[in-house]
Amino acid sequence: MPRPSPVTAPFIAALCGAAWLLAGGLGAAESAGGADRDREARLAAEIEDAILEGEPIYLEADGQRFLGIHTASETAEPHQAVLILHGRGLHPDWPNIVHPLRTALPADGWTSLAIQLPVLGKDAKYYDYVEIFPEALPRIDAALQYLHAQGATRVVIIAHSCGAHMAMRWIAERGDAAIDGFIGIGLGATDYRQPMRQPFPLEGMRVPVLDIYGSEDHAGVQRMAPQRLAALRSAGNVHSDQRRVAGADHDFQGAGELLLTEIRAWLAALPR
Repeated sequence: MPRPSPVTAPFIAALCGAAWLLAGGLGAAESAGGADRDREARLAAEIEDAILEGEPIYLEADGQRFLGIHTASETAEPHQAVLILHGRGLHPDWPNIVHPLRTALPADGWTSLAIQLPVLGKDAKYYDYVEIFPEALPRIDAALQYLHAQGATRVVIIAHSCGAHMAMRWIAERGDAAIDGFIGIGLGATDYRQPMRQPFPLEGMRVPVLDIYGSEDHAGVQRMAPQRLAALRSAGNVHSDQRRVAGADHDFQGAGELLLTEIRAWLAALPR
């Protein structure tokens, strides 16, 4: 498999990872506000040596370096790419959802880039994460810029759980002109007695959207499904769809092949 070309200075990047509460309190970087950079760096160092498919790269956003994993398309002309955003407190090679998608889709002609998102401690809840959503926006910008610099002319964002919240915030503030599609996995997951702070901007999106969730997903994700479907229909893109995967939970434990099959079929049906 060809290696990606070197990252130039504007795109050079960094170690980051998932953040966890230290015993007795927050980590030093987190206690000062924002994501725990120290934990991100440790996690990135741990997973980088274990990456067997794809190449670790380092991107930069707002002066902070963060890890990404680039897996090149297996076709001769890799002009399409997926940007994969992980769930809460995880990393860009997470065994469920992220790793299977980032390593399988290149066989279909989709270059993949999975990036590290900002994270908090292991006890942090949805409302804690809302405060650091803005930190994800420049990371998404940098990842898209990198993919376009690598030659991608079509980019679809695939985002799971908290990563989907961050992607939705990015779309709410940036619009969707820089992407060509969006796949949300487990959209709307929050915590007990912590309803969403703002609605998803689905109704105003021009690009095709796939809303996919499991029949055993979190209650909030299932409860909001009719509202999300109504928003997609209101947006009016004929390629948008909502799919419920029987037997799958929020993390698609044991249902990864079903998820991959649904996503592959939807991507293949997108207009060229």
